[in-house]
Amino acid sequence: MHEKGEVKEKEEPKPDMATVYIMGKAYEVPSELTIMQAQEYAGYRLMRGVGCRGGFCGACTTIYRKKGDYNLYIDLACQTKVEDGMYLVQIPFVPAEKPKWDLDALEASAEEVISIFPEITRCVSCNSCTEACPQNIEPMRAIQAIRRGDLKKATELSFDCISCGACTVRCPAEITHYHVFQLIRRLYGKYIQPRAEHTAKRVKEIEEGKYDGPMEQLLSLPEDTWKELFIEVRDGNPLELPEGGET
Repeated sequence: MHEKGEVKEKEEPKPDMATVYIMGKAYEVPSELTIMQAQEYAGYRLMRGVGCRGGFCGACTTIYRKKGDYNLYIDLACQTKVEDGMYLVQIPFVPAEKPKWDLDALEASAEEVISIFPEITRCVSCNSCTEACPQNIEPMRAIQAIRRGDLKKATELSFDCISCGACTVRCPAEITHYHVFQLIRRLYGKYIQPRAEHTAKRVKEIEEGKYDGPMEQLLSLPEDTWKELFIEVRDGNPLELPEGGET
Protein backbone atom coordinates (compact mmCIF):
# COMPACT_ATOMS: atom_id res chain seq x y z
CA MET A 1 0.00 0.00 0.00
CA HIS A 2 1.13 3.54 -0.74
CA GLU A 3 0.40 6.53 1.44
CA LYS A 4 -2.13 9.01 0.10
CA GLY A 5 -0.57 11.33 -2.43
CA GLU A 6 2.43 9.07 -3.01
CA VAL A 7 3.12 8.39 -6.66
CA LYS A 8 4.95 5.24 -7.60
CA GLU A 9 7.48 5.83 -10.32
CA LYS A 10 6.86 3.75 -13.41
CA GLU A 11 9.75 1.44 -14.11
CA GLU A 12 11.16 1.78 -17.59
CA PRO A 13 11.52 -1.55 -19.39
CA LYS A 14 15.10 -2.63 -19.71
CA PRO A 15 16.30 -2.83 -23.30
CA ASP A 16 17.20 -6.18 -24.77
CA MET A 17 20.97 -6.48 -24.81
CA ALA A 18 23.30 -8.01 -27.36
CA THR A 19 26.93 -9.03 -27.10
CA VAL A 20 29.08 -7.62 -29.89
CA TYR A 21 32.83 -7.85 -30.36
CA ILE A 22 34.63 -4.60 -31.19
CA MET A 23 38.38 -4.83 -31.79
CA GLY A 24 38.12 -8.39 -30.44
CA LYS A 25 36.62 -7.35 -27.09
CA ALA A 26 33.08 -8.22 -25.99
CA TYR A 27 30.61 -5.47 -25.11
CA GLU A 28 27.00 -5.58 -23.95
CA VAL A 29 24.93 -3.05 -25.94
CA PRO A 30 21.20 -2.43 -26.48
CA SER A 31 20.05 -4.56 -29.41
CA GLU A 32 18.13 -1.71 -31.07
CA LEU A 33 21.31 0.27 -31.78
CA THR A 34 23.09 0.52 -35.08
CA ILE A 35 26.70 -0.64 -35.25
CA MET A 36 27.87 2.98 -35.11
CA GLN A 37 25.68 3.76 -32.10
CA ALA A 38 26.83 0.56 -30.39
CA GLN A 39 30.47 1.59 -30.74
CA GLU A 40 29.74 4.91 -29.07
CA TYR A 41 27.69 3.17 -26.38
CA ALA A 42 30.71 0.93 -25.72
CA GLY A 43 32.83 4.02 -25.11
CA TYR A 44 34.58 4.46 -28.43
CA ARG A 45 34.94 8.01 -29.66
CA LEU A 46 34.40 8.08 -33.41
CA MET A 47 36.82 10.61 -34.85
CA ARG A 48 37.20 9.30 -38.39
CA GLY A 49 35.11 7.12 -40.69
CA VAL A 50 31.82 8.64 -39.52
CA GLY A 51 30.84 11.25 -42.09
CA CYS A 52 27.13 11.77 -42.63
CA ARG A 53 25.74 9.10 -40.26
CA GLY A 54 22.90 8.64 -42.73
CA GLY A 55 24.10 6.27 -45.44
CA PHE A 56 25.22 8.86 -47.97
CA CYS A 57 29.00 9.22 -47.59
CA GLY A 58 30.16 5.60 -47.50
CA ALA A 59 32.76 6.32 -44.81
CA CYS A 60 31.71 3.67 -42.27
CA THR A 61 32.10 0.44 -44.21
CA THR A 62 32.08 -2.47 -41.77
CA ILE A 63 32.89 -6.14 -42.24
CA TYR A 64 31.26 -8.45 -39.73
CA ARG A 65 30.58 -12.07 -38.98
CA LYS A 66 27.37 -13.31 -37.41
CA LYS A 67 27.19 -15.82 -34.60
CA GLY A 68 27.42 -19.36 -35.91
CA ASP A 69 27.90 -18.17 -39.51
CA TYR A 70 31.26 -18.50 -41.30
CA ASN A 71 30.31 -15.94 -43.99
CA LEU A 72 31.65 -12.38 -43.97
CA TYR A 73 29.12 -9.60 -44.44
CA ILE A 74 29.72 -6.00 -45.51
CA ASP A 75 27.44 -3.08 -44.63
CA LEU A 76 27.48 0.51 -43.44
CA ALA A 77 27.75 0.94 -39.68
CA CYS A 78 25.25 3.80 -39.68
CA GLN A 79 22.50 1.70 -41.28
CA THR A 80 22.98 -1.79 -39.84
CA LYS A 81 21.60 -2.90 -36.48
CA VAL A 82 23.69 -5.03 -34.17
CA GLU A 83 23.02 -8.72 -33.64
CA ASP A 84 24.02 -10.86 -30.70
CA GLY A 85 27.41 -12.45 -31.24
CA MET A 86 28.43 -10.12 -34.07
CA TYR A 87 32.18 -9.65 -34.68
CA LEU A 88 33.00 -6.26 -36.18
CA VAL A 89 35.90 -4.69 -38.03
CA GLN A 90 35.86 -1.16 -39.44
CA ILE A 91 37.24 -0.14 -42.85
CA PRO A 92 37.44 3.69 -42.91
CA PHE A 93 38.56 3.45 -46.52
CA VAL A 94 39.40 0.71 -48.99
CA PRO A 95 43.05 0.90 -50.07
CA ALA A 96 43.17 1.04 -53.85
CA GLU A 97 45.38 2.85 -56.32
CA LYS A 98 43.52 5.43 -58.37
CA PRO A 99 44.88 5.88 -61.90
CA LYS A 100 45.48 9.43 -63.06
CA TRP A 101 43.69 10.76 -66.09
CA ASP A 102 43.13 14.03 -67.90
CA LEU A 103 39.42 14.34 -68.55
CA ASP A 104 39.96 16.91 -71.30
CA ALA A 105 42.19 14.47 -73.16
CA LEU A 106 39.72 11.56 -73.04
CA GLU A 107 36.80 10.58 -75.22
CA ALA A 108 33.49 9.29 -73.89
CA SER A 109 34.03 5.70 -74.97
CA ALA A 110 34.26 2.32 -73.33
CA GLU A 111 37.63 1.81 -74.99
CA GLU A 112 39.04 4.81 -73.10
CA VAL A 113 37.68 3.51 -69.80
CA ILE A 114 39.05 0.01 -70.37
CA SER A 115 42.46 1.41 -71.36
CA ILE A 116 42.65 3.02 -67.91
CA PHE A 117 41.01 0.10 -66.06
CA PRO A 118 41.97 -3.03 -68.07
CA GLU A 119 40.91 -5.26 -65.18
CA ILE A 120 37.31 -4.61 -66.27
CA THR A 121 37.83 -7.27 -68.94
CA ARG A 122 38.53 -9.83 -66.20
CA CYS A 123 35.00 -9.59 -64.79
CA VAL A 124 33.56 -13.11 -64.51
CA SER A 125 30.01 -11.96 -63.65
CA CYS A 126 30.13 -13.65 -60.24
CA ASN A 127 27.91 -10.89 -58.79
CA SER A 128 29.94 -10.72 -55.54
CA CYS A 129 30.12 -6.94 -55.92
CA THR A 130 26.36 -6.60 -56.15
CA GLU A 131 25.84 -8.87 -53.15
CA ALA A 132 28.17 -6.66 -51.09
CA CYS A 133 26.68 -3.29 -52.08
CA PRO A 134 24.94 -1.54 -49.14
CA GLN A 135 23.17 0.81 -51.58
CA ASN A 136 21.48 -2.06 -53.43
CA ILE A 137 22.83 -0.93 -56.78
CA GLU A 138 24.17 -3.42 -59.31
CA PRO A 139 27.90 -2.88 -59.85
CA MET A 140 28.24 -6.05 -61.93
CA ARG A 141 25.64 -4.89 -64.44
CA ALA A 142 27.37 -1.49 -64.65
CA ILE A 143 30.72 -3.14 -65.39
CA GLN A 144 29.12 -5.34 -68.04
CA ALA A 145 27.47 -2.27 -69.58
CA ILE A 146 30.91 -0.70 -69.98
CA ARG A 147 32.15 -3.85 -71.69
CA ARG A 148 29.23 -3.56 -74.13
CA GLY A 149 30.11 0.08 -74.80
CA ASP A 150 27.00 1.48 -73.12
CA LEU A 151 28.33 4.29 -70.91
CA LYS A 152 24.87 5.80 -70.49
CA LYS A 153 23.52 2.60 -68.95
CA ALA A 154 26.63 2.16 -66.79
CA THR A 155 26.27 5.73 -65.51
CA GLU A 156 22.61 5.24 -64.65
CA LEU A 157 23.32 1.97 -62.83
CA SER A 158 26.18 3.47 -60.80
CA PHE A 159 24.64 6.87 -60.10
CA ASP A 160 23.94 6.11 -56.41
CA CYS A 161 27.45 4.75 -55.74
CA ILE A 162 28.83 6.26 -52.51
CA SER A 163 32.39 4.96 -53.06
CA CYS A 164 32.42 2.85 -49.90
CA GLY A 165 34.53 0.18 -51.63
CA ALA A 166 32.55 -2.82 -50.38
CA CYS A 167 32.32 -4.14 -53.94
CA THR A 168 36.06 -3.91 -54.46
CA VAL A 169 36.77 -5.85 -51.27
CA ARG A 170 34.83 -8.81 -52.67
CA CYS A 171 35.91 -8.67 -56.32
CA PRO A 172 38.08 -11.62 -57.48
CA ALA A 173 39.00 -9.69 -60.65
CA GLU A 174 40.50 -6.84 -58.58
CA ILE A 175 38.24 -4.21 -60.14
CA THR A 176 38.10 -0.91 -58.23
CA HIS A 177 34.49 -0.29 -59.14
CA TYR A 178 34.11 3.02 -57.36
CA HIS A 179 37.06 4.56 -59.22
CA VAL A 180 35.67 3.23 -62.51
CA PHE A 181 32.25 4.70 -61.73
CA GLN A 182 33.74 8.10 -60.90
CA LEU A 183 35.39 8.19 -64.32
CA ILE A 184 32.35 7.15 -66.34
CA ARG A 185 30.09 9.63 -64.57
CA ARG A 186 32.53 12.44 -65.30
CA LEU A 187 32.85 11.38 -68.94
CA TYR A 188 29.08 11.21 -69.23
CA GLY A 189 28.59 14.58 -67.60
CA LYS A 190 31.21 16.29 -69.76
CA TYR A 191 30.56 14.75 -73.16
CA ILE A 192 27.14 13.04 -73.26
CA GLN A 193 24.72 14.70 -70.83
CA PRO A 194 22.80 17.57 -72.53
CA ARG A 195 23.85 21.01 -71.30
CA ALA A 196 21.56 22.62 -68.72
CA GLU A 197 20.89 26.01 -70.33
CA HIS A 198 19.16 27.43 -67.25
CA THR A 199 22.27 26.64 -65.21
CA ALA A 200 24.53 28.38 -67.71
CA LYS A 201 22.23 31.40 -67.59
CA ARG A 202 22.35 31.54 -63.80
CA VAL A 203 26.14 31.20 -63.75
CA LYS A 204 26.40 34.12 -66.16
CA GLU A 205 24.13 36.23 -63.94
CA ILE A 206 26.29 35.43 -60.92
CA GLU A 207 29.46 36.35 -62.80
CA GLU A 208 27.88 39.66 -63.84
CA GLY A 209 27.17 40.49 -60.18
CA LYS A 210 23.38 40.33 -60.31
CA TYR A 211 23.16 38.74 -56.84
CA ASP A 212 26.01 40.54 -55.09
CA GLY A 213 23.71 42.98 -53.31
CA PRO A 214 21.18 40.41 -52.02
CA MET A 215 24.04 38.12 -50.94
CA GLU A 216 25.68 40.89 -48.90
CA GLN A 217 22.33 41.65 -47.31
CA LEU A 218 21.72 37.99 -46.53
CA LEU A 219 25.13 37.60 -44.88
CA SER A 220 24.43 40.61 -42.67
CA LEU A 221 21.26 39.08 -41.18
CA PRO A 222 21.21 37.50 -37.70
CA GLU A 223 21.11 33.73 -37.30
CA ASP A 224 17.46 33.66 -36.17
CA THR A 225 16.42 35.36 -39.41
CA TRP A 226 18.40 32.81 -41.42
CA LYS A 227 16.46 30.03 -39.72
CA GLU A 228 13.13 31.70 -40.52
CA LEU A 229 14.14 32.18 -44.15
CA PHE A 230 15.27 28.58 -44.37
CA ILE A 231 11.88 27.33 -43.19
CA GLU A 232 10.12 29.53 -45.74
CA VAL A 233 12.27 28.26 -48.61
CA ARG A 234 12.03 24.66 -47.40
CA ASP A 235 8.24 24.95 -47.52
CA GLY A 236 8.40 26.01 -51.16
CA ASN A 237 8.11 29.77 -50.76
CA PRO A 238 10.35 32.23 -52.65
CA LEU A 239 13.25 33.76 -50.74
CA GLU A 240 12.24 37.26 -49.66
CA LEU A 241 14.75 39.25 -47.69
CA PRO A 242 13.40 41.41 -44.83
CA GLU A 243 13.58 44.62 -46.83
CA GLY A 244 11.38 43.11 -49.51
CA GLY A 245 13.78 42.17 -52.26
CA GLU A 246 12.65 38.82 -53.72
CA THR A 247 15.34 36.57 -55.24
